[in-house]
Parts: sequence; structure tokens; C-alpha cells
Amino acid sequence: MKRTWHHVHRPAGRASLYLRAAGKRSITGDRLPEAGLRCYIPLQQQNLQAYRRLCHFADDGRLPATYPHIMAFNLQLQLMTGHDFPFPLLGLVHLHNRIEVLRPLGGLEGLHMAVYADNLQPHAKGGTFDLVTEAQDGIGPLWRETSRMLVRGLKLEGAATPTPPDEPVDLPEATRWYADRDIGRRYAKVCGDYNPIHLSAASARLFGFPTAIAHGMWSKAMAMAALRGHLPPSGYGFEVAFHKPVRLPSEVILSASEAGPIGAVRLDGHAGVLHMAGHWSRL
Repeated sequence: MKRTWHHVHRPAGRASLYLRAAGKRSITGDRLPEAGLRCYIPLQQQNLQAYRRLCHFADDGRLPATYPHIMAFNLQLQLMTGHDFPFPLLGLVHLHNRIEVLRPLGGLEGLHMAVYADNLQPHAKGGTFDLVTEAQDGIGPLWRETSRMLVRGLKLEGAATPTPPDEPVDLPEATRWYADRDIGRRYAKVCGDYNPIHLSAASARLFGFPTAIAHGMWSKAMAMAALRGHLPPSGYGFEVAFHKPVRLPSEVILSASEAGPIGAVRLDGHAGVLHMAGHWSRL
């Protein structure tokens, strides 16, 4: 498909985007928009430093590998609350996330971002699509993210592709941390993701969760920060599948392979609860 692009001077304001999201509660179609959004997004040093502190990234002169996701978040919201986007934002489930660091993320004053939706597929619980975000500097592509999102209740023609069962992987413990009760609110303040399921037990119960749950991208960021000695500065992909949500508050255990060009990672709770599993590899 030949994609068309809308160039925006700056993403719409977050408050107006959330108002749009709150106003759409039902599925209105089964075709993704053909157009994507492009925008130059300047780096905000104060927000970057707050993000490093929140997710335990060292200040090594490079952007954390997950930070372009934060820079592009409003642009992603703008795409998914557009009049031609068929699915309500509230209720989407983040199933899988892959980040590719193509070149070192250093010496940047901003990034040229592109966001689009692709690859609509049937799923046992509805349908999935990929939210793709790409970042470039003046030389060319630097970074790419693919987030697979589940639209519950969507009816599509065709059979759903079965998801292979997780293979048990015995990995040494790398570290552990405590996800405290207010981490969802603190992450939202820095990163802008104010989904009610993360903010409080009361707001999470409105969406069927007994208590607030941690953001999946906070868990991934914490894992990548903890494994910074395992990963090269660029030329790698790091992908995870999100399993059981991290209920707040709770302790989680990160296990990982030894440092090397490929490796596996998993995040577990107590009593055998798997929260996240994935791997990294050279591109």
C-alpha cells in the first residue's frame, strides 16, 4: 500500500486528545487509515532527565532506547483519535512491543517522527494492528518501534493465527524492584499516558481491573535500564510480549541471559506469575 502523509507543525494538545478519546466508545469500522502523521519533535531536556530518574537510566549522553516512544506519544494519540481511526483508544490492549536502535541515539536536539497503523489481523479475542513509530535525524533512520495492539470485540474475516505457547526459559536473576502504589501516576506525569487503569484502584475497577496496574512500557524501560551492560549502543532489536499485568503495589523479578549479541529476558512476579518475556538480538 502506498502511504500518504500528513505533516503537522506540532502534535495536538494532550488535553484535547484525551477529550477526543473519551468521546469515542465504540468501533466504527474495520479499515485502518491509509495516512500517517509526520512531525519534528524537539528534545525537552527537563522531561528527559525526569524520565531517566523515573526509569533508572544512566545519563551517558545517549537517549534511553525507550525515550523516543515518549517523544512520539502525543503524535501516536493524535493518529489514534483522528476521525478516520476506527477503534476507540480506551480499551486497547498493548500485547507486544519491539524497539530497534539502528544508530546511536546521541547528540540530538530533536527527532523527525513518523507514526502510522498497519497490519490489521484477526485475533481470538477480536483483532490486532501494529502502531509503527519511526525516528530520523538529518542523516537518516535512527530508531523504530512496533507496538501490537488488541482491539477486543472486533470482528474480521479470516481465521486468527494461533499464538504459540511460551517456552519455559530458565534464566539467572538479574535484579528485582518494587512497583509502588503510585508508580502509574508518576509515570503518567512524566510520560503523558493517563490511561485510567494505571492511575488508581478506583479508576482501574471501571475497566475490570481489581487494582491499578503498572504501564507495560515502564516495565520494559526498567528492564532495558537494568540490562544496559548487556546491550550494544546500537544495531540491535529488543522485543517483549506483555503477559499478566503488574498489579500495584508488588515486587517483580527480572531474569536475563548473560551479556552478548543475543539473549532472553523475562519479568516475573511471585507465585509463578509471568508479566513480560522477550529477547534481544543484533540487527
